[in-house]
Amino acid sequence: MQDVLPIILFTLANSLTPGPNNIMLTASGAAFGYRRTIPHILGIAAGFPLMTLAVGLGLGRVFALYPALHEALKWLGAAYLLYLAWRVATAGRPENAASAKPLTFTEAALFQWVNPKAWTMVLSAVPAFTTVGGNYDAELLTITAVFAALCIPSASLWCAFGMAIRRLVSDPASLRAVNYALAAAVALSVVMLFI
Repeated sequence: MQDVLPIILFTLANSLTPGPNNIMLTASGAAFGYRRTIPHILGIAAGFPLMTLAVGLGLGRVFALYPALHEALKWLGAAYLLYLAWRVATAGRPENAASAKPLTFTEAALFQWVNPKAWTMVLSAVPAFTTVGGNYDAELLTITAVFAALCIPSASLWCAFGMAIRRLVSDPASLRAVNYALAAAVALSVVMLFI
């Protein structure tokens, strides 16, 4: 347990602080409620650990060898984040209620690959919590298991925060202002890709 505790604390510190996933979950909770956000939550819970395994098994080295591939992913991520910001800005507006929909499982899982905070977290955790000469496979599986175990509770908390905002903000103009603020936060995270 003492070997796992630092990974748990690292994961909690990173998964409970604002970032693109959490802002999107807050917006989805506010616009659609918990039940309709479940595919989004499960997509994160599947996509993020899968990304962790892929990086741990060598994808990080591929990016080191081919920086242009990493740069292309960064630009793709920026474009996708701006698209998601637009979706947040237009979510839950009365005139769009019939056509608005939360992220799907697949969209949320794929989003992990262009999420700058997810990349930072994985690229920090894998080298930090594995040891030279240790049982690398077991350490990588432990990191991945902790990430997977804490994804759903953390994502659910952010979704619940969005639902609480929705209860406090009942008129369409206020809801639109909240959506615009959340969309601006997602768009602002694009800056993180280029700093």
